[in-house]
Amino acid sequence: MRKTNISMFAAFAALSSAGVALTLAMPPQTVVAQGPVVPLKCGTPMPPLPVQAQVEQDLARFQGQDTVVTITVKLHVIRKGTGVSNGDITQQMIDDQIAVLNNAYGGNTGGYNTSFRFVLGSVDRTTNSTWYTAGPGSSAERNMKNALHSGGADTLNLYTNNCGGGLLGWSTFPWDYTRSPSMDGVVILYASVPGGNAAPYNLGDTATHEVGHWLGLYHTFQGGCTKNNDYVSDTPAERSPAYGCPTGRNSCTGNRYPGNDPITNFMDYTDDACMYLFTGGQSSRMDAAWNAYR
Repeated sequence: MRKTNISMFAAFAALSSAGVALTLAMPPQTVVAQGPVVPLKCGTPMPPLPVQAQVEQDLARFQGQDTVVTITVKLHVIRKGTGVSNGDITQQMIDDQIAVLNNAYGGNTGGYNTSFRFVLGSVDRTTNSTWYTAGPGSSAERNMKNALHSGGADTLNLYTNNCGGGLLGWSTFPWDYTRSPSMDGVVILYASVPGGNAAPYNLGDTATHEVGHWLGLYHTFQGGCTKNNDYVSDTPAERSPAYGCPTGRNSCTGNRYPGNDPITNFMDYTDDACMYLFTGGQSSRMDAAWNAYR
């Protein structure tokens, strides 16, 4: 199907840029969930409300247009030296990560069968101690991406590093591409790939989660107990992120918010072993976002 890129940020570019800068400048956080202190998992900033509204208008134009897409992945390994302990993940870890993405987006985990498949296009390895600890919104991130980014809007640039600050990763959204093409992509903690040591987040689903953002999904808990929530009708409303695997958790109660929290959804914050699905509504949203922006 023909792809159409929409230049939608003429009116919102300044607002979006300001909102992103404000969000990304926040210091690393921890949150308390069911007793223990757990790390902030995802550094992807939510766009300002006016941008969200414009995105929904754009996506509405492409609803119902199914897309079958093979996405080329350009994998950029950022390390501080040789050996896995220095971020120099092995080729086997990389191949396993691509397999996890295909398993998740192929519906083989018991979830909804999406339209996206991933093939590894290239791998490069860069030894740079500054980029190795680059965080979202930093000059190191900007320099890293400006130097290494490859391909167009339909190419997934996936970076691995040791971002720190309690983060497992972050992503850009598809509607950000026209404003800043070289910044487009996903960054994940190297230890989150299959075989890494970031248990219980070391089965590869940090990449699954962040790629979901790259394809247009929000967190399942975005907006909390509100009507719009994550703008997907078949993900039950959720007041806050879920950690671990709290079966039966129901943080938005009452007739307006039926269903338990979607703790098994890839766009929550639960352990990798707990996540196994996207919904039909999320698949449709990713299709629409791909056709609109990528």
